[in-house]
Amino acid sequence: MEQISGVPARAAALALLQAVLWRGEPLDRSIERAFRKLDAPADRGLARAIVSGVLRHLPDLDALIDGATRKPLPDDARARMVLRMALVQTILLETPPHAVIATALPLLEGGPRRLAHGVLSTLLKQGAALPSPPSLPDMWTVRWGASWGEDVIAAAAVGLGAEPPLDLTLRNAGETAMWVEALGGTSLMSGHVRLARHGRIEELPGFEEGAWWVQDLAASLPARLLDAKAGEMIADLCAAPGGKTLQLAAAGAQVTALDISENRIARVRENLERTGLSAEVVAGDALKWKPAAPLDAVLLDAPCSGTGIFRRHPDVLHLKSARQIGELVRMQAALMDHAFDMLKPGGRMLYCVCSLERDEGESQVQGFLSRTPWARALPVDVDRLPAGITPNSEGFVRTLPGQLAADGGLDGFFMARIARV
Repeated sequence: MEQISGVPARAAALALLQAVLWRGEPLDRSIERAFRKLDAPADRGLARAIVSGVLRHLPDLDALIDGATRKPLPDDARARMVLRMALVQTILLETPPHAVIATALPLLEGGPRRLAHGVLSTLLKQGAALPSPPSLPDMWTVRWGASWGEDVIAAAAVGLGAEPPLDLTLRNAGETAMWVEALGGTSLMSGHVRLARHGRIEELPGFEEGAWWVQDLAASLPARLLDAKAGEMIADLCAAPGGKTLQLAAAGAQVTALDISENRIARVRENLERTGLSAEVVAGDALKWKPAAPLDAVLLDAPCSGTGIFRRHPDVLHLKSARQIGELVRMQAALMDHAFDMLKPGGRMLYCVCSLERDEGESQVQGFLSRTPWARALPVDVDRLPAGITPNSEGFVRTLPGQLAADGGLDGFFMARIARV
């Protein structure tokens, strides 16, 4: 397999897709293991492009494959996965057919090479194409259609088919105009820069000196809405990778950043060191941890389905089931109760999830308020939101596919500010 140029990159892509689609492992936790034998940046880039294409177009790829076979291949058939990859290279990456076939068949050692070759040849002769925008998996079409309507479904499909822009949050919001010019970007609000195109993040101006960090605009809103004050004692629960911790620290708060994962909490430390900001970093379970004294505020970015970040992480659309969402909803409720108990009288909690599920957002907070008589929703300062995003009648903020589309869109998030009275 190693003797044919280009095969190692395809083998790494196959290993990563198997981890995500067969074993249900998140892409970002599996990528380094799958790519460990790839040293060349070009090989890693190709493997990433193949994996992204398969995850973004999976239902349509399978429809093409099933239309060219007498009997459907099993979902977990290696031949189906290799054919998905081959079609992505041919249709999306415009790789020459001979190169696609030459690097696909070695991945099927001991398998149905003749079948795969025949199916691929048939589809190439037919001029196989993928729809634009791609089709969402049926589960999300049904769930999001019921919750948000057909316009959001259409906007989500468009978002799935396009790589999103890169958003940066600035350490010093007063330097917004300077960094917009230096980076060649645009800004949708103070302290934010958006780049439509970029090279290696580490090579962008301002990275080494820690002037900014990567953070989707929607993900930056919860910390903005919490309205941290200098000197306040604030816990950022489930903090990794640390963007919200950095925002709170930049506002002058005394922040404790907590996350259950030792590996993920290391990223928070790295980001604090690079930006020159300070916070206490703790590896621990948010359901068990207690502060030494009551807090002024808590930011709870609760574990969730992650469906709101599908533009950047298309694997989430293939990882979660309705049963898993139900388990997450129960965990979120327990976390909210525990986090709220950390507050001093008059303190406030910002609850948020990067999810498009009402059960994890609106319904979750409504349930909390109904069982907690000493809690009330706090109105949101609209000046802390980008133009075009407004709170609902209850004071909650929901971002959805299609919002700010002309400016590049944003991830799906839900957030609510709650006071202890």
